[in-house]
Amino acid sequence: MQNKVTVVGAGNVGATTAQRIFDKGYADVVLVDVVEGLPQGKALDMLEAGPIVASDASVKGSNSYEDTAGSDIVIITAGIARRPGMSRDDLLTTNMNIVGSVTSEVVQHSPNAILIIVSNPLDAMVQHAFSVSNFPSQRVIGMAGVLDTARFRTFLAEETGVSVRDIQAYVLGGHGDSMVPLPKYTTIGGVPISDLLPTDVLERIIQRTRDGGAEIVGLLKTGSAYYAPSAAVVEMVESILFDQKRVLPCAAQLDGEYGITGLYLGVPTKLGRTGVEQIVELDLTATEKEGLQHSANEVEELNKVMASLRNA
Repeated sequence: MQNKVTVVGAGNVGATTAQRIFDKGYADVVLVDVVEGLPQGKALDMLEAGPIVASDASVKGSNSYEDTAGSDIVIITAGIARRPGMSRDDLLTTNMNIVGSVTSEVVQHSPNAILIIVSNPLDAMVQHAFSVSNFPSQRVIGMAGVLDTARFRTFLAEETGVSVRDIQAYVLGGHGDSMVPLPKYTTIGGVPISDLLPTDVLERIIQRTRDGGAEIVGLLKTGSAYYAPSAAVVEMVESILFDQKRVLPCAAQLDGEYGITGLYLGVPTKLGRTGVEQIVELDLTATEKEGLQHSANEVEELNKVMASLRNA
């Protein structure tokens, strides 16, 4: 039976994600949005590309969650995007309501699905979706680390002039200013990055990675990134659908790993058909541990705000 993937939100991130999955042809896609005609029009446009990209998958646009029934994976991109001068935290109240409502709908129609949350502020939204869904934590995952790591690898490739394929790296922690790139686990062709770049250059690249989303927002002025985020989602989808068991940095709920419990945070995870199969614990330096804990504290603050909003 053909896999079925639902993408909620037909904006730039959602539509591009749906297009990438349809183009590959390994899953039927449902694109959902509250705006009448928007998901239908974009889905039809994608479908008509099928003969050109050699995809026999189906893609359907809908304003109804009934069409999402039986999805293997549901990707939630719905919510307002960042504007210039707006932090991810500014999005909290509005996107909390949107993500909560969407989660309630999709779990009703796809009780066995795996949820991938993309809406910002990411770590808080995946925590919220977990609370609303009542799903096991391994079936509620946040997309952030794959994107942040891709940005880190991109900037390293530009600096060193080597292929991105030969750069291995991890970026952990929250999806924001407190993310934690790991120079200790960053290599180019197996050579530690610290042997190839001076400290000041590496620090500049790390800071640019932290500012990666804001840099794009500043350039676009009326939107935020979507090409790289959608590609990051699809890498996660492939690992899950095909049980590839890739080790990818994702927002997963920690249960004592890295000394943190009950909190969603970006860490290396093994992704398979059942979702998060394992959280990989890396041996961090004292500085990296401190950075990860600082990131966790910032995420916890957002969670406390959400808790107060729920109880208001």
